[in-house]
Amino acid sequence: MNQKFPAFILMLALAACGGNEADKAATTEKQEAAATTGASYAIDTTATTVNWRATHKGGMAPRFGSIKVSNGSVSVENGALTGGSFDVNLTTLTTDPASVTEAGKKAADLDGHLKSPDFFNVAKYPTAKFVITAVTAYDSTKAKSLLPGATNLISGNLTLKDSTLNITFPAQVTIGASDVTATAKFVIDRTAWGINYKTEGSPENWMISKDIEIGFTLKAVKK
Repeated sequence: MNQKFPAFILMLALAACGGNEADKAATTEKQEAAATTGASYAIDTTATTVNWRATHKGGMAPRFGSIKVSNGSVSVENGALTGGSFDVNLTTLTTDPASVTEAGKKAADLDGHLKSPDFFNVAKYPTAKFVITAVTAYDSTKAKSLLPGATNLISGNLTLKDSTLNITFPAQVTIGASDVTATAKFVIDRTAWGINYKTEGSPENWMISKDIEIGFTLKAVKK
């Protein structure tokens, strides 16, 4: 076990990690995938960014970094997003060196710790997956969002390791003639997916905040 770093956990996912304010994603049981009706748009993996941010209790000692999307697509019908899915390659997980300020500690060491069986066990579970289950219009009179310009509420099944749960979060979606862009930033509870360091009630696990911030900027191009 790597003892160089305090234990930190991260998740899939996106957008800049500079702020602490993000919407809390509603979490429920796994749902049926949305029908992918309409035109198909392939996710541009070079223009799509997935970022994460994690801290100790009370927001202390934040760590942040990125993960790459390996493939995916979304569907659009009558100018509206209808469905889609994408895979996140957890073997590409990296920690931003700017978040590692302690003398003698390296971002690569934390990368290895997070990829190990202590957390994501990427040798066994190399891929996280998100599958859209519903897309509805965002109504500011019924829900409040910290995301500027939110246009939609997106629900989808998020799979991490061997656990799948449904999450719902606000997003800003723009649909053009030849491409689709979407951005979001939200918080999930890592323990809902059974992601704990050592054991659930251990002091080491208690020291890590359960809340993980995920942000993404996604671009997809019409096939």
